Amino acid sequence: MVSGMATKKVTITIPVEHLNEIRSLVESSQASSVSGFVQHAVRNALDDVSGWAAMLDLALDETGGPLTTKERKWADSVLKNPPAA
Repeated sequence: MVSGMATKKVTITIPVEHLNEIRSLVESSQASSVSGFVQHAVRNALDDVSGWAAMLDLALDETGGPLTTKERKWADSVLKNPPAA
């Protein structure tokens, strides 16, 4: 539990194998609790998303600004249907 931060109990669905791995980490004292592990994972994921967004914004600023509509359509098509390797 993160002290000083409001929390809300929710239900999530994860693969049984992942839950078993998390419980093993808790049992071996490598994680404080299942909730603590999930809170930590979510915080890291949110930090990653904001970090990537900031990095993308910086890269765009350094290379001519936001994508044009044409560039965005191209990028979306490539990301949805990557070329065969």
